Amino acid sequence: MSVFMDLNLMFSADRSRISKLLETAAHLGFSTVAINYVFEPTGKQKQEIPVPKPISELMDQLPVVQGRSRPIRVLNRLTVVVSDPGHYRPNAPEYRRFDLLAVQPTSEKLFHAACMLYDIDVICVSVTEKLPFFFKRAPINGAIDRGVVFEVSYSAAVRDSTMRRYTIANATSLTESCKGKNVILSSAAEKALELRGPYDISNLGLLFGLSDADSKEAVSSTCRAALLHAETRKTASGIVYTVRSQQKAEPPRRPSEGDTPAAKRVKTA
Repeated sequence: MSVFMDLNLMFSADRSRISKLLETAAHLGFSTVAINYVFEPTGKQKQEIPVPKPISELMDQLPVVQGRSRPIRVLNRLTVVVSDPGHYRPNAPEYRRFDLLAVQPTSEKLFHAACMLYDIDVICVSVTEKLPFFFKRAPINGAIDRGVVFEVSYSAAVRDSTMRRYTIANATSLTESCKGKNVILSSAAEKALELRGPYDISNLGLLFGLSDADSKEAVSSTCRAALLHAETRKTASGIVYTVRSQQKAEPPRRPSEGDTPAAKRVKTA
């Protein structure tokens, strides 16, 4: 049985709205969701990255997933809207507060950097406007090789007919370039009414140019791969940090007799 995921539920300070989102997601059969905190820097001055709230502050008790006997799993995600190279800060300690790290590049140069250089898990494709650049296969293949996934969200298409055209056009352009690989479909829902069930989303994927198999994976196994990538990224960063700290703290060791080759040892009477 597939485990369905929606890795983009928009954060709201309104507890009742978040509760309804989580309850609806669990009722629709999503086992894992991510609360998305969007950080959109303006200018080049350093700005404060949002701090994720504990789930206990957002909801008293997690709802049980429809058809399963366990509560829904809730993760935290940060999406950085990058319109300047300085907006993404590599190895920022604030990023480690989140389970998932995503960026939404606004230019071709930044999209290329996100695909090839940024240590992230998800690249968001804008669906609210016509893209100012064309997708190229070289950076997309680079992102796929690194395990980064591309996200297309559908809630904008539910709200407005103009955005529906942009969503379909941008999603189709992406799927043609990546051949359906490493694509996840998320809601980016702000209200419970904007959520759709996993099988409805899979059918929507066909409209975006995904195959039947890729459409189903876009709400299940590809999402799981993104979470595994995030865990590996955070673990690898921690290992590198620990090794460097140990190397700095370790005093130099004097060579012992066992380290000296037998031919060079001084014979004693």
